[in-house]
Amino acid sequence: MVKHQLKTQHLPLNPQENHVLRWKHQRKFDILWILGSYYFCSQYSRGVFAIFGLYDKRSVHTLTSFCGALHISLITPSFPTEGESQFTLQLRPSIRGALLSLLDHYDWNKFVFLYDTDRGYAILQAIMEKAGQNSWQVSAICVESFDDAAYRRLLEDLDRRQEKKFVIDLEAERLTNMLEQIVSVGKHVKGYHYIMANLGFKDINLERFMHGGANVSGFQLVDFSNPMVIKLMQRWNKLDQREYPAFVPRERYTSALTYDGVMVMAEAFRNLRRQKVDISRRGNAGDCLANPAAPWNQGIDMERTLKQVRLQGLTGNVQFDHYGRRVNYTMDVFELKNNGPRRMGYWTDSDKLVLIQNEALLPNEILENRTVVVTTIMEGPYVMLKKNWELYEGNDQYEGYCVDLASEIAKHIGIKYKIAIVPDGKYGARDPETKIWNGMVGELVYGKAEIAVAPLTITLVREEVIDFSKPFMSLGISIMIKKPQKSKPGVFSFLDPLAYEIWMCIVFAYIGVSVVLFLVSRFSPYEWHTEEPEEGTDGPPSDQPPNEFGIFNSLWFSLGAFMQQGCDISPRSLSGRIVGGVWWFFTLIIISSYTANLAAFLTVERMVSPIESAEDLAKQTDIAYGTLDSGSTKEFFRRSKIAVYEKMWGYMKSAEPTVFTKNTQEGVVRVRKSKGKYAFLLESTMNEYTEQRKPCDTMKVGGNLDSKGYGVATPKGSLLRSAVNLAVLKLNEQGLLDKLKNKWWYDKGECGSGGGGEKDKSSQALSLSNVAGVFYILVGGLGLAMLVALIEFCYKSRNEAKRMKVEAPMSEHHHHHLPHHLTPMPCLNQGHQLGMARYGSHTNILSRQKKYTKIIPILIKMQLLFNVTSDWL
Repeated sequence: MVKHQLKTQHLPLNPQENHVLRWKHQRKFDILWILGSYYFCSQYSRGVFAIFGLYDKRSVHTLTSFCGALHISLITPSFPTEGESQFTLQLRPSIRGALLSLLDHYDWNKFVFLYDTDRGYAILQAIMEKAGQNSWQVSAICVESFDDAAYRRLLEDLDRRQEKKFVIDLEAERLTNMLEQIVSVGKHVKGYHYIMANLGFKDINLERFMHGGANVSGFQLVDFSNPMVIKLMQRWNKLDQREYPAFVPRERYTSALTYDGVMVMAEAFRNLRRQKVDISRRGNAGDCLANPAAPWNQGIDMERTLKQVRLQGLTGNVQFDHYGRRVNYTMDVFELKNNGPRRMGYWTDSDKLVLIQNEALLPNEILENRTVVVTTIMEGPYVMLKKNWELYEGNDQYEGYCVDLASEIAKHIGIKYKIAIVPDGKYGARDPETKIWNGMVGELVYGKAEIAVAPLTITLVREEVIDFSKPFMSLGISIMIKKPQKSKPGVFSFLDPLAYEIWMCIVFAYIGVSVVLFLVSRFSPYEWHTEEPEEGTDGPPSDQPPNEFGIFNSLWFSLGAFMQQGCDISPRSLSGRIVGGVWWFFTLIIISSYTANLAAFLTVERMVSPIESAEDLAKQTDIAYGTLDSGSTKEFFRRSKIAVYEKMWGYMKSAEPTVFTKNTQEGVVRVRKSKGKYAFLLESTMNEYTEQRKPCDTMKVGGNLDSKGYGVATPKGSLLRSAVNLAVLKLNEQGLLDKLKNKWWYDKGECGSGGGGEKDKSSQALSLSNVAGVFYILVGGLGLAMLVALIEFCYKSRNEAKRMKVEAPMSEHHHHHLPHHLTPMPCLNQGHQLGMARYGSHTNILSRQKKYTKIIPILIKMQLLFNVTSDWL
């Protein structure tokens, strides 16, 4: 016998009614669990008028048979029986009609039905009949004898069969164990749907399911908003737990059924008393052990009176039909939401399933006088603490892009809000084992926040559990590395504006043009000329050559044109001028292009990056690379099917030590301290922001690996979703989103466009290293010119000295053998006098004497210069 103790509600019972429930001084009563006919007969012989008790599948038939034979009414909160029993009053209403209606509402045609035989087969039979009519695929599994290991094996097997929908028909204790095993194998997450086939949905602990995101539906018989229930609960909570050790802080639906059963018996005795019906057990009280059994004569009157009772109890309207079953009752239908169970409708015999539309209320009506919790993450420049944040309170402690964005959205929607930093500092990812979401996504999924305004990437897996607005910022995954040291320009950096191939082509073009000009000048008759002696002079023609464009003059002309300096000779022939014209045009274009690029190459110190793209990262092993340990970037690489990214993911997940970081700041610090041996993969917006922050030693390389966006997130089905989305679109059209980005990225930047502060201004000035090569060429050219001049001088002096030694005796011989009729011509040249006279028939001799007369003073000067130079060297 199992005894349940319940505090009564001052029921006005007379002394005769003590035979019914054997009320004690503490107003306790016994609920009898009948296990055998002997015990039943012993109770019957004590003179009971009705029996209030529980039964199970083993005792139900015995108990109902004895009650029918002896005409003793049985009032029970146990599960309804399949058959018809005249003397059994079933306080628990049948759930089969409501369950079938809910299955029709969800339009399930394939699901698993888990049950035990303790509750009978009524629901199983009803589902199988409906499945035959609607062609449902139902897998019915009895779990009566299952232990924890068997539960887990069953759930894993069903998961392999892609079973995601379950109807669970179990009693409280076994149901609790079943739910624990569901959580242990991770089947309490988004994508699974469970219907609890009992009447105490709020009695079940579904906190883990609420956190996991699974959809759970069920039925609730007790309305806790009922004033009668509220009043009873207030008295219930005042009970002394020392006096009532079985006390529970919340009344279960089975306790409410027990309470209503007592109320039904009390109301029946009142009615009998008013009708003055004698139901005493005097006279023929019946005999349990007689053969056949002798029933109680007044038993039928008692049974009829009990079935006529109609009252409002804790479980609503309590009324029975002539079979003793509950009729005209109402049960609520609930769904588990991210903030707990929510009533989605109700079910009655007449109206069946009726759904209610809470969404009809406007957001501002629902949120009136409420403060909305806005979750975000501490990440610059999105959300940061102000410098003197201790002096402020609430939202005024923070500043940043998302702080301003949240303020603007709240203005457009018309709500009050409170910023709450996510405790674990994560964006949001689902644990692969427990299937529980963390970070800001978890805050929304589990009802701890109503809006997330943060750099939260819109992804498919997140969209399955929360709703996003339109993107307020577009971005992509990028690569951050430590900024390499700027390379100093080379000595010949002035050659960089043109490629080495171009310089080689220019040299070949210069030689080719010079050769062509030489050949053209030789072939063209207009380049040849002979100058006659001046009038009044008597001598040979000028020593000037008849063609000015020899090979050296051609080279000199081409060089002068290329350097844009010109030359003292120019081609006379048309062909020569054509060559000169096209060469001038060529040099004009080349020099202009060179000058245009020269400024950029001399003023910018180039940085040589070790990597330029994701492909470069994947191909090398010297530089480690990683992402945030929890976020969309890691999820991108994990799910990617592109070969390069798959290779990168394989490296990252197996790298030791780990290449993943807890937050973005940790990743940035690791890049700065790695001396170029670590690359961090993160969103491009954060990469660009960090590049503008001191010490200005990071940089973004390559393009974005993908394209995505940040969105404002709300819980799935939130009433704020539409209003938030419209607010973001309006802010975008007004250009406010771009203004906010410029404000927090560039207006407050610390590195400028060139990499930092005052250094950025001085970087425009040329240093000696930029033009050192030009000075080297100048010095080298001057030295080469002096060397060549010296060689020329020595060579010429040597040749002229030899010539003078050979020709001096010949000159003296001619001088002593001149005829006497020659007229001597005085010639003074630095203290030397030579008498020369014309001789008409000796023109060559006179010409040579004239030549010697000019050369002698030059040779004297060269000899003096040679002596001075020799002394100096």
